[in-house]
Amino acid sequence: MLQVGTKGTQTITVTPALTAKEMGSGALEVLATPAMIALMEKTAWTSVQPDLEEGWGTVGTRLEVDHLSATPLGMEVTCESVLTAVEGRKLTFSLTVRDQAGEVGRGTHERFLVQNEKFQAKANAKGK
Repeated sequence: MLQVGTKGTQTITVTPALTAKEMGSGALEVLATPAMIALMEKTAWTSVQPDLEEGWGTVGTRLEVDHLSATPLGMEVTCESVLTAVEGRKLTFSLTVRDQAGEVGRGTHERFLVQNEKFQAKANAKGK
């Protein structure tokens, strides 16, 4: 059963593959906003997945993000998520991202509970 207050944490190191220059979101060798967003989604997703029934998962549907500070190559970045609301199948998370120097980003993320096979079949049918 999903509980408001469930927390998650994920940490990554900024590598060349995660930079704005490499990901095509800018020209600098700093953590790319798309990489930060992926970390945020992963942190929220993995925080609740163990509490779901077999065959169920979540998909991201909304993300509001502020990228507040640049993080250089080699520095660690940690995202913390907190499940702040459960409304039917909609889950809302508060997210904070920090590096060793302080806050890097924050956001609010919504995910929806789905039956994995049913969701995948529907998505596959779009391509036919």
